[in-house]
Amino acid sequence: MKLYRLLQVSTAVACLCGWGIIAAPCLAATGGAAAESAVRSRLPLPELPQIHPLLPEPSSIRLVLKLQEKRLHVYSGNQVTSYPVAIGKAGWETPVGQFQVIEMVREPGWTNPFTQEIVPPSAENPLGDRWIAFWTDGTNYVGFHGTPDRSSVGQAASHGCVRMFNEDVKALYELVRVGTSVTVEP
Repeated sequence: MKLYRLLQVSTAVACLCGWGIIAAPCLAATGGAAAESAVRSRLPLPELPQIHPLLPEPSSIRLVLKLQEKRLHVYSGNQVTSYPVAIGKAGWETPVGQFQVIEMVREPGWTNPFTQEIVPPSAENPLGDRWIAFWTDGTNYVGFHGTPDRSSVGQAASHGCVRMFNEDVKALYELVRVGTSVTVEP
């Protein structure tokens, strides 16, 4: 009996607290059919706005890296922008295939995979000013990044990553997002 009375009090409090969406069931649960009718006539429930999911717009940006040309082509609608790049050298080739941007970092740090030396964000950091990853095997990553070695751009010089001039990778970073399509062609 005490539990039933507690439920009656709880539902009445819920009704009094303005939970209008459950007002009618609350009143019915407390046995107040006449009160329910009175509330419905005096306090109409407001129309709830239509729910629209807040999903990002599909990206119209797509990236096509042409290894033989050593150029990255950025397609945005009818516009195409092209950037010179450095690609993976022999034995460390940049992977070919269909990918998506999976990670983006401003002012990245870098850990040398051979010596474990950590290089913080700086002018000497091999990743330059931005990092945009598009491939991983779960341990290693390949992506677009800046470089302090401008002379390497246009060469097969990296360990698989795609080096860009810092000003170019900064511009690219503003155009793409996680999920942007990346196609790497031979």
